[in-house]
Amino acid sequence: MQAAVPRESATGERRVALTPDVLPRLTAAGVDVLVETGAGAAALFPDTSFEAKGAHIAPDARSAFERADVVCKVQPPTVGEAQALRPGSAVVSFLQPGSDLELVKVLAERRISAFSLDLLPRISRAQSMDALSSQATVSGYRAALVAAMRLPRFFPLFMTAAGTVPPAKVLVLGAGVAGLQAIATARRLGAVVRAYDVRPAAREEVKSLGAAFVELDLEAQEGQGGYAREQSEDFLDRQRALIAKEVAAADAVITTAAIPGRRAPVLVTAEMVHAMPPGGIVVDLAAESGGNCELSKPGEEVQVGDVVVYGALNMPSSMPMHASFLYSRNIAELLGVLAKDGAFAPDFGDEIVAGTCVTHDGEVLHTPTRDLLAGTAA
Repeated sequence: MQAAVPRESATGERRVALTPDVLPRLTAAGVDVLVETGAGAAALFPDTSFEAKGAHIAPDARSAFERADVVCKVQPPTVGEAQALRPGSAVVSFLQPGSDLELVKVLAERRISAFSLDLLPRISRAQSMDALSSQATVSGYRAALVAAMRLPRFFPLFMTAAGTVPPAKVLVLGAGVAGLQAIATARRLGAVVRAYDVRPAAREEVKSLGAAFVELDLEAQEGQGGYAREQSEDFLDRQRALIAKEVAAADAVITTAAIPGRRAPVLVTAEMVHAMPPGGIVVDLAAESGGNCELSKPGEEVQVGDVVVYGALNMPSSMPMHASFLYSRNIAELLGVLAKDGAFAPDFGDEIVAGTCVTHDGEVLHTPTRDLLAGTAA
């Protein structure tokens, strides 16, 4: 099986889908890897590092696509890239099919088998392929660092001859993978951390990291697969009313609440931002999906009085070396499921294969996406 790794074409994307360290394992499994020249450069993996591990270097993406059985990417292919894929081949990436129905139509028309890592079933056997979690780890870590660097005060307690400097107060909203990593990093930096999540199961994880869990008099909102379910507007209104005092007491607020395939819930209102201490910062990791803060703008810093609202955009790309390192292992694990005896042979009886597949053999297999396409056709 020939796997191709093109250079990412999305603006600002610095990650690469496969890194040199996984190539020997893939080669041993009968997978040859073809890398577009410069594909790993932004993540500090030069062509020579791929060649040293047995990869072949292609002069451009088109020549790589022509030979590939499976194309491995981070971001979804563009419509132009999809049209350049060899009919009958496959593509693996964060496809987010509901956000680009035109791309899905092109993939189906060209009989491309498309597998989306954001659709991976939340089962124990799939944990090693869980790219959402691996990249969320990067996002949470970077969010805490951004907060620490933008805050005009120390994170840790300092006792000096000139006086005692109290620690910063950090509030983390959402205690999934990104939230827990933000908590852990802020705690390592010495901040006093409080955290809230609508899922009661998160309480012990938060406490195990040395943070205080914010208890609100609200019903649990646990959904399938360990995610929070989408909340009603009534619940969100009550939640915002209760959490306002927590936001007002925090020097830094890191928001991570997102629901796959849905708009992020608004947790922090403009009024709450105005009530924060001077010099405060909100780092919104959900800015790409609408934002947990109503003042967020993706990729921008918004000055609100003396408070900064940072709408984080593609945080994993800001640490491309290790983000690629983790993502590459997720891809390699999934390729191991999609291949058999060195050939591309997906078993659609496998929950992982069936769950991640969007298009195959000219059909849209992912039901929610198929329903969306049917709606646009009507």
